[in-house]
Amino acid sequence: MRLVENARESPVDDREFTVRFWGVRGSIACPGPQTMRYGGNTSCVEVRAGGELFIFDGGSGLRLLGEALMKGGHPHEFDLFYTHTHLDHCHGLPFFAPCYDPRNRIRVWAGHLKPENDIAAVLGSMMSAPLFPIPISIFNAKLEFQDFNAGEPLRPHNRITLQTNSLNHPNRATGYRLEYDGRALAYITDTEHVPGTLDRNILQLVDQADVMIYDSTYTDEEYPAHKNWGHSTWQEGVRLANAAKVKTLVLFHHDPEHDDVFMDAVAAEAAKVRPGTVVAHEGLILRL
Repeated sequence: MRLVENARESPVDDREFTVRFWGVRGSIACPGPQTMRYGGNTSCVEVRAGGELFIFDGGSGLRLLGEALMKGGHPHEFDLFYTHTHLDHCHGLPFFAPCYDPRNRIRVWAGHLKPENDIAAVLGSMMSAPLFPIPISIFNAKLEFQDFNAGEPLRPHNRITLQTNSLNHPNRATGYRLEYDGRALAYITDTEHVPGTLDRNILQLVDQADVMIYDSTYTDEEYPAHKNWGHSTWQEGVRLANAAKVKTLVLFHHDPEHDDVFMDAVAAEAAKVRPGTVVAHEGLILRL
């Protein structure tokens, strides 16, 4: 795996397997001078594999990704996968410019809502009065909504497979493993661990993955005060990565209270405990 800094100035070769971070925070966006280096936007990750574009989660970072996509001036077809639909993971959608271009085709996926609800209805509720001034019907792009049950395998394209599994989070969430050309990326965020027990659902998704992106909201020291909040720690990420023989662990979904100085300390400690661990920041590109 290769890291590329200054991502907004670095072109992405669509023939490669790449991961690009547009939002790395959890809970609420926290822009400001104390979060400039790691970024303040909420979850949004761009993946390109086999010439296809995949987006994981639509937090506030989705707006920036949309701006970048529209600069190309050509139509797009891609898949948007939600881990879940808490606001910090979906509130970027109304501000996602590709949704307003009729030339684009967007497939929207979610595995946590059946049988009680569906992704189209939930996103439509978010964009409805009195919460939002314009309805989802204003979108001009061709939108397709695909609900599935977490645990089902997905095959959005011939050469690409996604394995899915349930995560331990209020109102449920879905973890993903994207496999392409003998390489694997695992996206595991918004999940709470049980101290002393490694989550079997997660171990299945991250087994020998090239890159594992993990919910590292807290430290082990902070966790007891946030039990049942639905999030994990960077140290638990290390334990899972070691057990599953993951190549590169990426710490993600940073607490908004953790400023750049705090994150620097986490990065230093994680590098000692598991050399090669990466702390995600906006603009970072990983090439598998």
